[in-house]
Amino acid sequence: MTLIAVMMMMTLFAVALMAVAPSVQYEVQREKELEAVRRGEEIADAIRQYVVHYNGAKLPESIDDLLEGLPQGTKKRMILRPSAATDPLSEDGKWRLIKADPKVISAFAKRVQSFNNGLLPNNPTQLLDRYSIQLLVNLNTGTEDETDIVDEDFDVTTENQPFIGVASQSRSKSIIAYYGIERHSNWIFTPLFRGSGTTLMNTTKQQQQNLVPGVR
Repeated sequence: MTLIAVMMMMTLFAVALMAVAPSVQYEVQREKELEAVRRGEEIADAIRQYVVHYNGAKLPESIDDLLEGLPQGTKKRMILRPSAATDPLSEDGKWRLIKADPKVISAFAKRVQSFNNGLLPNNPTQLLDRYSIQLLVNLNTGTEDETDIVDEDFDVTTENQPFIGVASQSRSKSIIAYYGIERHSNWIFTPLFRGSGTTLMNTTKQQQQNLVPGVR
């Protein structure tokens, strides 16, 4: 009888674990996505500082350029935490470098514009304008639906390329939404379009009650 009672308890315990597992997995994934956004935002700000320091003359060519910091007298000023250099959503932990290509950036810019009620925030510094002028021309072409198309053949470049932003290598659909985008690979973290008072992150419709503020 004791053995039967123990087996029944173990069965009930196993059933309870099976019921809880999806919820736990959901929360773990959600936290990973939130952390990815936090780190991506840190990189975006580090790129901004890098561009300002060099007066808009050049872009970083690798994450290491940001990790090394910027010259400040005889020392260096750190602009990026080592932990932010790792993408928690990519298998190898490396961020995909996004070059200043109007075709790539304009799709993201259109989603930012749509998310902000048709208004695209200005760049935080005029030194960044040179990297966004051409894409503003492209912004009036195409439809919003086209920005939802997933490019399964995007290039995965993680170093040795001037970049204006980063994105995850993960092609998975996300739990949270970044600028209304619900796919990891389409989240572009860039210093462009950083108007003041702009909400950067919202949750999916199922999670509106758990709204999480954007992280800068």
